[in-house]
Amino acid sequence: MKNTLALWGMGALLASSLVSPNAAAQAGFTPITFKNASVHDPSVVKSGDTYYVFGSHLAAAKSTDLMNWQQVSDGVSATNPLFLNGAANVFTELSETFAWAQSNTLWAADVRQLADGKFYMYYNACKGDSPRSALGIAVADRIEGPYVDKGIILRSGMWGQTSHDGTVYDALKHPNAVDPHVFSDNAGRLWMIYGSYSGGIFIMQMNPSNGMPLPGQGYGKRLIGGNHSRIEGAFVMYSPATSYYYMFTSFGGLDANGGYNMRVARSLNPNGPYLDAQGNDMANVRSDPAKPLFDDASIAPYGVKLMGNYLFERKLGEAGTGIGTGYVSPGHNSAYYDAATGKHFLVFHARFPERGEQHEIRVHQMFMNADGWPVVAPYRYAKENLNLVRREFVIGDYLFVNHGKDISAAVKKSQPITLNINGSVSGAVTGSWLLTGTNRVELRLAGSPSPYKGVFLSQWDETSKSYVMTLSALSHEGVAVFGSRLIPRTDAQVVNAIYAELSLGNTAAVSANLNLPTSAARGATIAWTSSHPAIVSNTGVVTPATTDVTVTLTARISKGTASAVKSFAVTVRKAGGLLAHYPFDGNLLDASGAAAPGSVVGNRLDVAGGSIGYEAGAKGNAAVFNGASGIRLPNGLITTNNYTVALWLKPAQLTPFTTTFFGARTADSWISLLPMGHEFVNGASMLWSGTAWYDAGLGMNLPVGRWSHLAFTVRNGAVNVYVDGVRRFSGSNFPNVFTTTSGVFALGVNWWDTPYKGSMDELRIYGSALSDADVAALAR
Repeated sequence: MKNTLALWGMGALLASSLVSPNAAAQAGFTPITFKNASVHDPSVVKSGDTYYVFGSHLAAAKSTDLMNWQQVSDGVSATNPLFLNGAANVFTELSETFAWAQSNTLWAADVRQLADGKFYMYYNACKGDSPRSALGIAVADRIEGPYVDKGIILRSGMWGQTSHDGTVYDALKHPNAVDPHVFSDNAGRLWMIYGSYSGGIFIMQMNPSNGMPLPGQGYGKRLIGGNHSRIEGAFVMYSPATSYYYMFTSFGGLDANGGYNMRVARSLNPNGPYLDAQGNDMANVRSDPAKPLFDDASIAPYGVKLMGNYLFERKLGEAGTGIGTGYVSPGHNSAYYDAATGKHFLVFHARFPERGEQHEIRVHQMFMNADGWPVVAPYRYAKENLNLVRREFVIGDYLFVNHGKDISAAVKKSQPITLNINGSVSGAVTGSWLLTGTNRVELRLAGSPSPYKGVFLSQWDETSKSYVMTLSALSHEGVAVFGSRLIPRTDAQVVNAIYAELSLGNTAAVSANLNLPTSAARGATIAWTSSHPAIVSNTGVVTPATTDVTVTLTARISKGTASAVKSFAVTVRKAGGLLAHYPFDGNLLDASGAAAPGSVVGNRLDVAGGSIGYEAGAKGNAAVFNGASGIRLPNGLITTNNYTVALWLKPAQLTPFTTTFFGARTADSWISLLPMGHEFVNGASMLWSGTAWYDAGLGMNLPVGRWSHLAFTVRNGAVNVYVDGVRRFSGSNFPNVFTTTSGVFALGVNWWDTPYKGSMDELRIYGSALSDADVAALAR
């Protein structure tokens, strides 16, 4: 969950206000770093010079700069340091809470320092499939604990019983007692806002001396939601810049397919009413009780939507690498106003395109637009400042995202627009733009009844590794738009960049259709011709023959008056043929000559180092893995949904999740052959897939210290797994993982787990699903 990204240094931030942002990135400034950590539902608080975030599952992290995060704790366990105090731990301290909620974990926590100098953690636990929850307080002398329980202050989900307001609990109107946030208003009064789904978001006044609710409030005052509307994660920030209290909430579902998005409303009073930009009272926003649970359509039009799923999509030939920068289901945010600098920050967790449910903390700076609404900087915070913006650095091509008002799992990919020198906007959207004051932007776009008002800001773009001009603006309808200026390039420079990057992956042993790109950066086109269309068509359709055939594919890249031609030699293997054979006879060569040699890596498939030895094998020599090294195989070895993998294994030890053969299209779409699987197959050997979490358990483990032959075949979703030539598993609907020619393959290592310790021999990969008899022959 953690990584480190090298970025250019702070000097460019000042320079970016005086020179071209893109030129600043080339000036050789000292690199700075981002270090990521994972805290779901992060609630931010500052203690001394350190920012902390506390979240669900008793996770916490800290940072002194909002960019480099250190994990403090993670996971509800007896060893979690936040509650570890001698013999006491979170289970002993919060035993009453866990018993009431019928849960063994905790949801989103909030920590505040009150007037007595102590730190108050507002914790909560929920059953999950109902609003049966408990919310309580624990207190510590130090922000990192240990925390001591002071008891439950609110309960919910007591079906058929009297609730805190004296009436029988009703989930349609009473809150789920979760997701607390405690804050002080300008008069020194203490408040707690809380709630999720069920009856909505509520606010109560608290006693500032002991952090407890003032008596006689029941559940407090409802501010938004009800009837099981998917609204949660409320957080209130006061801004002296506008004299408003801003109530942030997340709409939709929190997982990668839930359409989570962050919204805001504002009020002159801490306890509301909170209104959106159109003047709608958020207390009237709730699901239609006549419709099924979690009716998103009823709530989607309301609130100012600050950010949802989006991707500044990097096109072929554009600066940088990868698919671009963006988020999936960003949400359950907190916010922070820094009185010393006047800066506003949005702190949230996010998932990422093509990375499944993995999540990390992200911090973006916010700015108040001309109408007093926060607009969010498109890229994560890197100590940028809102400086004077010169008009010549605003004009140009942009990646443009309109976040809309919908609640959807779809990722809104950027579209190309141009801010022209005459003040017009052209491209995917049309209209006009205006730079006002030192850095404010106003966009009037076709189809929008009101202008978008926001700011221009020079920011660090992690994709291009350069400083770029960005824009962020909001309309009166509560719709946010982002823009990211592309590095200026001529048509010839665009064509040359596409030429340099254009690749078809491993084309030495092709057996599946090729993905031939026809469009690229800045609207460039790519036209393909084949020297043998019957074998490989001009659109990439592959028709294997009875023998191997080599075809030349030629790409003509064009943009404006610039063009270039690039050719590729493609060898189409005969139907069902051998794609690679690694006998490990003292080297990592492919004996078939079709694929490149393997290479030694460290304890992860993308980590350098490591060492591989050799010993007598099942046939000839074998590769010896020391438990800290692996072998990276060439990309693109398998490119279809019809294949066979077979090899000999002699494990020296069995450890859960340790892979032998590993192949992946992305970090969330992969297969892994495990000598020892997870608990759901009772630790048996298995073939595992991360696309749809497919578990092909074999009901046995490979023996330690003895050679076994392991093989699996896949034919359009039908999968068979064999041990010593005998079929041990048959199934259907196995995920179609290898849909590209750039899949990643390795032996003994992946991106996450303990490396393999033992020996391997005679790895064979075929472009078809072999028969039972053929697999049995390989095992002899």
